[in-house]
Amino acid sequence: METIRIHDTGAAVEDIQQKLAALGFLPEDAITGEFDQTTADAVGAFCEAQGIAVQDSVDDRLWAALLDASYRLGDRTLYLRMPYFHGNDFMELQKALDALGFACVTDGIFGAHTETSLRRFQTDMGLPTDGIAGAFTYQAIKNLRHSWQGKPGTHARMNMGFARAADVLEHHPLCLFGTDSFTRSVAARISNVALATNPASKILSAESLLVAPDERMLLVHIVVEGDQGQMDRVPHVAFCDESTLALRLRTAIAAASLVPPRITVILPSRQWEDAGEGRSAQHYAITLLDALCLALAGE
Repeated sequence: METIRIHDTGAAVEDIQQKLAALGFLPEDAITGEFDQTTADAVGAFCEAQGIAVQDSVDDRLWAALLDASYRLGDRTLYLRMPYFHGNDFMELQKALDALGFACVTDGIFGAHTETSLRRFQTDMGLPTDGIAGAFTYQAIKNLRHSWQGKPGTHARMNMGFARAADVLEHHPLCLFGTDSFTRSVAARISNVALATNPASKILSAESLLVAPDERMLLVHIVVEGDQGQMDRVPHVAFCDESTLALRLRTAIAAASLVPPRITVILPSRQWEDAGEGRSAQHYAITLLDALCLALAGE
C-alpha cells in the first residue's frame, strides 16, 4: 500500500481510523475519512503501545501491525502454516490455552509448540484433534471463559496449605471409581488419604459411598491408557506434566456437561517410573488428590 499521511482522505484512511477506534486510540466521532492531526496522534500512541518506532504516517509495516492488533479471538480459523499466523487473536488463544493448563508460550506466533498445546486441549475436550482453531474449538474455549480470562498461566506456582486442602475436601462432593483392580486401588487410596486429612471429607471412592451419588456429585473415572473405551461428551485428562495437572483438571470439570458431571483421568500405565504396583498406585493417588484440591479450590 502507499504510505498514508496527514491530509490524505478516502476509504483507506477511514479503515485506519476504524481500527484505531476499535483499539481505543481514537474516539468514534473522529472517524471522518480525513487523516488529520488527531489521527496522526492516535497512530503515534498505537506505536508506543506496540513498542515500535513512533511515526505519524501509516506504511505497509504499520498497517500490518494494526491488522494484527485488531483481530479478536474467533475472527479467523488458525492452524499451523508457513508463514506462521500471528496477531492479537492468536495471542488470546495462547493465553487461554496456557491458563487452562495446556502449557503454551504466549509469543503471538502459531508454531509447532502451540499446535501441540491446541491438540492436547482438543483431545481433553473430546473435539476433533486436528490442531485447527475453528468454530467448535472457539466455542469450547469461550464456554470456559470464566476459567481462563484474567487468570495466570501454567508457569504461576500453585500451592495450598493443609487447612485450605481440608476445607476443600469437606465442601466438594466427589466420587472416584476405577474399572479394574489397579484403578480401583488408586481411587480407594485417594479416598483414604482424603478421609485421613479430614474425616468429614466428601471426596470418596465408589466403594466407600454409603448412598448413591446425586446430580451434584462430580464423578471421576480413573482408567489406564488404552483401556478408556468410548468417552463421548466426557472431558478427559491425561496424567502427564504434573505441574499443569490441576489446571487441566479444573478445565475438564468446568467443561463437564453430563448430569451428574463426569470426567475421566487417564493414567499412563500401571507402573510409575520403577516403583511397584502398590507404590505406583500411592503416587498417582497423592498427586491426583493434590491436583483435585487445587482444581476444586477454583483459584
